[in-house]
Amino acid sequence: MSDILRITNLSKKYKGNEKYSVRDLNLQVKEGELFAFLGPNGAGKSTTIKCIVGALPFTEGNVNICGYDFHEKPIEAKRCIGYVPDNHFLYETMTANEYINFMADIYGVGINDRKIRAEKYLELFGLSDVANKAVGSYSHGMKQKICVIGALIHNPKLWILDEPLTGLDPQSAYNLKELMREHCREGNSVLFSSHIIEVVEKLCDRLAIIDKGRLLISGSMDEIRASNEDNSLEEFFLSVTQQSQEVRVTPIVSDQIDNF
Repeated sequence: MSDILRITNLSKKYKGNEKYSVRDLNLQVKEGELFAFLGPNGAGKSTTIKCIVGALPFTEGNVNICGYDFHEKPIEAKRCIGYVPDNHFLYETMTANEYINFMADIYGVGINDRKIRAEKYLELFGLSDVANKAVGSYSHGMKQKICVIGALIHNPKLWILDEPLTGLDPQSAYNLKELMREHCREGNSVLFSSHIIEVVEKLCDRLAIIDKGRLLISGSMDEIRASNEDNSLEEFFLSVTQQSQEVRVTPIVSDQIDNF
C-alpha cells in the first residue's frame, strides 16, 4: 500500500517559546488505513494536525500528502485533505446548505456530486429539515456535523479529524465512526486524534501514541497487543505515558519502515 501521508522529522516551536510543542515526529498513514493519534490532553496532537493541514507553519521537517510535498505544492496537498477541527470553523450567518456549497465550490465539486453527497450526509445526521437555517442557531453537536459534511463533500483522499466525537449524541457518534470505516473501505485514509482509548481500540487499524510532543509508540493493534502481553490498551497507554515523564520510549515499530 502506498503512503497517503508521510511525516518526516516534523517539529513545531511556537514563537516566544523555547521548548518544542512537537519534536522529530515521523509517521506514515497508508492507503485505506484508519489511523488513530492517541495522547493525553496537551500531548501535541492538535498542533501536529494543524501543521499537517497547513493551519500552522512547522518549524522543521517535511509533510507529504498523496505525493505532494507541502512546501513545494501546498495547494495540491490541501486539495487531498478533508479537515474536521477540534473547534468549529464556520461562517455562522450562512445556512448549512450555503456552507456546504461554499466548501464544494472551494474544492471544485460538480453540481450532481455535491447534491448527492449533501443529501446523503444531511439525512444521515438528521439535519435535512434545518439545512436552510443559519449555522449560528445550531447546537454544538449540530455544528460538528456540518463540519464533518463540509470536510467530506469533495471525497478527500485523506480525512483528518481532531477529537471528532466531542459533543455528539450516541447515534451521531456511531454514524460518524461508520463513515470513517466506509471512507477507508473505498480506498481513502482517515487520521483521527483522540484521548478516548476505548474508541481507538475498537476503531483503528494502526495507532501512534504521542506525549509531550514526542512519538512514543507506533504500530498496529496486533503489534501493540503482542508487545503488551495481552494487557488492555488502556493499561498499556498509561504505562507508556507514565514512562515518558522520565525518558523517551523507543517505538516498537519504526514508521520509517515501509512494510508492516
